[in-house]
Amino acid sequence: MTEANGSKNGQALLEVKDLRKHFQVGRGTTLKAVDGISLEIKKGETFGLVGESGCGKSTVGRTLVRLYEPSGGQVVYNGKDIHRTTGEEAKDLNRRMQMVFQDPQASLNPRMVVGDIVAEGLDIHGLASGPKERLDRVHELLETVGLNSEHANRYPHEFSGGQRQRIGIARALAVDPDFIVADEPVSALDVSIQAQVINLLRKLQKERDLTYLFIS
Repeated sequence: MTEANGSKNGQALLEVKDLRKHFQVGRGTTLKAVDGISLEIKKGETFGLVGESGCGKSTVGRTLVRLYEPSGGQVVYNGKDIHRTTGEEAKDLNRRMQMVFQDPQASLNPRMVVGDIVAEGLDIHGLASGPKERLDRVHELLETVGLNSEHANRYPHEFSGGQRQRIGIARALAVDPDFIVADEPVSALDVSIQAQVINLLRKLQKERDLTYLFIS
């Protein structure tokens, strides 16, 4: 596990204390995917979580953004234990903490047009006052990640891997998060495209004061 590009000063945005995530995989058999990890990420930095395939890195990321419930330990975000929050407080944390997934094709609903995929968060959190604002926001997000407004009416299979990952990034940005888990966001892409996506993430971090957990 390594830390990069982060200031050593300031309070932690995210504190993970002895996090554990175990899965029951058979009668009497427990898979300890994550077993006692602790880390601290300060606002505005990029924290690198590095390990071999199958070591539980992605499980850590998914547990941090509440896709999994932990088996033990604590995740504190901006002073709040995220797995103890409920109602509107939990919904607000879900908005502030987003994830960009490793496989852009698998993470996008093939039956939805890109505009609706990007707007999912807007709809869930009520961030657009009406259809026009929703559409304008979708177009703005697509342009922010290097696509264009015409792409909103197309389906994921009509795009390259790099373009699909940009769609995934736009979806994460839609709810104006503070913290993004980037789970091997370029590992499924051609080498020629990887640098473009990394540079986009770096640019967005500077423009939006984002904090990253970068899994590799």
